[in-house]
Order: sequence, then structure tokens, then C-alpha cells
Amino acid sequence: MSSAVRRTRRPSGGRDQLLETAVGEFIARGYDATSMEDLSRAAGITKSSFYHHFTGKEALLRAALERAVDGLFGVLSLPVAQTGGPAQRLRAIVAEQVRVLMRELPYVTLLLRVRGNTETERWALERRRAFDAAVTRLVREAVEAGEVRADVDPALAARLLSGLVNSIVEWYRPGRPGSSTLPDDVVNAAFTGIVPAPAERA
Repeated sequence: MSSAVRRTRRPSGGRDQLLETAVGEFIARGYDATSMEDLSRAAGITKSSFYHHFTGKEALLRAALERAVDGLFGVLSLPVAQTGGPAQRLRAIVAEQVRVLMRELPYVTLLLRVRGNTETERWALERRRAFDAAVTRLVREAVEAGEVRADVDPALAARLLSGLVNSIVEWYRPGRPGSSTLPDDVVNAAFTGIVPAPAERA
């Protein structure tokens, strides 16, 4: 079980704090195994107080996943993701994906764990596929522009880039050494590699 968000008892608070508490419980227990009683206990409030802010578990899940999805799609609309050559834009998107993950770690962690068991989870999976499709199109543009090796399969490349970024949720913790350079470090590893070229080794 990941410790991306540790369950702690929190004082009652506003909508954002309750959502944060719920996400922590969903990650720790699993969405299906978490009851509204569990959530109200973790938040230190009554169930009726929780219902004042959210209509139920599905509404909480939707709000949490929307936050993660909005962060990802916000990357595609940034100026750095829309200007320059396709490879340059691709590098910028990967770096910004990492920044979103670092900023919204528990929400992205939850997004990566949904399996399509509810309408909200199916919506989230569809949005993830749409994001991956946008990255695939950009890789294809980079191949056609001669900025990426011609023998690279765009769909495979997009899945590998996505897997590289998403794996960060398993080990990244806010404040860890190297956090400030992590986006650039991931981009360099993805696009330059970790083994020096023969000329560099020489």
C-alpha cells in the first residue's frame, strides 16, 4: 500500500480539507472499501456535516478526479505546449506533467488507481485516454518532422512517456532532495537517456 497520503485524523474544515481527507482515505483503504462513516471519522465530523458539502462518495471521487484531470489537460493549453517544434512541445508537456504530479500528488495518485468500476471512474479513464491520444499525436508530428527517430512507434512512445511520469507517484514525496530539478531531470532521462553517447564516454 502506497504511503503517498497517510491517513491522519483532521479537524473539521471546509470543502477542500474534506476532499483532501477523503482522497487520503480512498488511497489508503481503496474507494470501494471506504464508507461515509470512515470518511466522517477521519475528518472528525458527523456524516450529516459531510453531506452538507458533498452528496456522497461518488461526488467526492468526481471532485478529486476532476482536480487531477483538469491539471493534466491544463498542461496542453500552456503556451510552452503550443509553441515551437513538436519535440520541443513534447519535452515541455512531460516537464509540466511532472509538475502537476508533484503539486497534486494525492489526486493524481488516485486517478492512476481507478479501474472503471463506477461511472465516475469510467469517465476518468476516458479522459486519461484522451490525454494519451494528444501526446501520441504530438509524437507522430515529431516523427514526421524528423525530430524523433523514424523507427519510433508514436503510440508506444506515448505509453512509455506516460509510464515514466506516472511511476513517480510510487516514490516521490514533497520536499525530498532534488525535487526542484525533478521535472527537468525526467525530461533529460526520457529524451537524452542515462547512458552517455560513445563520443562522451571517450
